[in-house]
Amino acid sequence: MTALHALSAVELAAAYRRRELSPLEVAQDVIAHVERCEPRLGATWAMDAEGALAMARAAAARFDAGAPLSMLDGVPVTIKENIATKGVALPLGTAATELVPAAEDAPPAARLREAGAVFIAKTTMPDYGMLSSGLSSFHKLARNPWDLAKNPGGSSAGAGAAAAAGYGPLHLGTDIGGSIRLPAGWCGVFGLKPSLGRVPIKPPYAGRVAGPITRSVADAALMMAELSKPDWRDAMSLPYQVLDWTDPDIDVRGLKLGLLLDAGWGIPLEAETRAAVQAAARAFEQAGAVVEPLQPFTAPEMAHGIDLFWRVRSWLDISALPQARRDKVLPYIRAWVAPGEHTSAAELFHGYSQMAALRDAAVAACRPYDFVLSPVSPVPSYPAEWAGPLNDPARAMDHIGFTLPANMSEQPAASVPCGHTAAGLPIGLQITGRRHDDVGVLRLARAWERLRPAGAVKAWPVL
Repeated sequence: MTALHALSAVELAAAYRRRELSPLEVAQDVIAHVERCEPRLGATWAMDAEGALAMARAAAARFDAGAPLSMLDGVPVTIKENIATKGVALPLGTAATELVPAAEDAPPAARLREAGAVFIAKTTMPDYGMLSSGLSSFHKLARNPWDLAKNPGGSSAGAGAAAAAGYGPLHLGTDIGGSIRLPAGWCGVFGLKPSLGRVPIKPPYAGRVAGPITRSVADAALMMAELSKPDWRDAMSLPYQVLDWTDPDIDVRGLKLGLLLDAGWGIPLEAETRAAVQAAARAFEQAGAVVEPLQPFTAPEMAHGIDLFWRVRSWLDISALPQARRDKVLPYIRAWVAPGEHTSAAELFHGYSQMAALRDAAVAACRPYDFVLSPVSPVPSYPAEWAGPLNDPARAMDHIGFTLPANMSEQPAASVPCGHTAAGLPIGLQITGRRHDDVGVLRLARAWERLRPAGAVKAWPVL
């Protein structure tokens, strides 16, 4: 039988309603599983077992009364530590942060609490979320469940690792350049970066979103039904729409799909990743879709300009700290932001303008297609102790060529498992949709789950 901690949210919701399982026994099993695995995985922070059990008891009482709050009532969830939950500090992944308990839930956490989800723990991230890595000056090093010598990616490092390791079914991350999709791809799970504004968030920022990381598309859809509900605190959020998140049906016949295998900059695409993505494209073709090659649309100037803008922004934040706290920031991050000190106003403005340039290029390039297929990352995972695939602050962003455009263009994009390397590391397929077609991306990802050959993905890792 499947262990309780490994059951999907869809399975738990049905079992609760049939009175076959109780949220309390599920929470107890998840907590015990996390406690067994955490000494090796390092995916969580601020775990509050008693608080989680209290939430589970409250959910069980609602089921006893026949009054569950939602499809997520009683379902375990982890939340990335930069998403505020009342009474818990936000380290932002760095030892430089002064730990002050949050006064209120941020919008995504508020929606999950209102839905009755059981908060198991916060999940770890690197300093300020500016690494695709589980490396942090504050948290224990996070590792990849498929190979503990490898990196889970980031910045939603703990969330990706927790999903792959079976720390319950639901995990909440954030993404400003790939921080949901990269760990999802490297950890072999599903991750959705919604359209900008689809999920209200605080604080909002250009390209920044919150979204689900799960083992299946169906579980992510259940999360989106709650996360997308409105919150006035995000002035960049979209007008609320009632969408059919849980309808998985899409007819792939006749769909026009672009296939992007060259990001236009950064690390070249590795052979095993290319082969896995091409195999996925062929499967869609065999199911009746029309697949056409898409030429690269991101110019190196766009990527380097955005990178420079982020360096300046982070340098300003870090340089404003007292020296003692500044010295606690991860040395790699300090090296990455250093060029920001000597950047001119003209260079900064040019870098900022590249966000709009990339947005326009991405929207125009994707417009002829219903969806675009691509790798999530050009390479599989890398040593756990590294800050990124190259471990070089001068080229810190060279692996986000496939993920960055959807952040700048505000398009929804998902990572869904499509294969493994010969060494057993997961490979992620990215599906990008037109602006605001979040439901369409989920539906095509669900279609891929059905089309995907049985041997394309391996059984979940056991720690």
